Amino acid sequence: MRTSVNVPADLRDEFDRVWREEGIDNRSRAVREAMREYVESHARLESMTGEVVALLGFDYRHHDVIRELHGVQHAYQDVILNTSHTHQGEWCLESLFCRGDAARVRDLSYRLRDFDAVNRVKAMVIRDRGE
Repeated sequence: MRTSVNVPADLRDEFDRVWREEGIDNRSRAVREAMREYVESHARLESMTGEVVALLGFDYRHHDVIRELHGVQHAYQDVILNTSHTHQGEWCLESLFCRGDAARVRDLSYRLRDFDAVNRVKAMVIRDRGE
């Protein structure tokens, strides 16, 4: 199946550089591999149950979204133990250390992804008592 995707030129160029350096045959194969990794990481997040301890890391353009992000963090203070924040030029990197119901932590990670100014959100489960 043929699909068209719009991506910024700099992201496409970086993606092309990486898959070529890794010796992947072509962009289509690299995209399929990236899609599989994305699906696998989200399947892990979806399968979490019970109490979890997790780290959510994300980067964002500070001035474009800080008020909205603070609102989300306040809404999830029942699972956020603490936060860490650092400035990287116009971008910020933030980490949220979480403990609580897996569904709440999962919902928090999805809420963080709702904003265009958030570049990426990564979840690392440290302990999943549902396993």
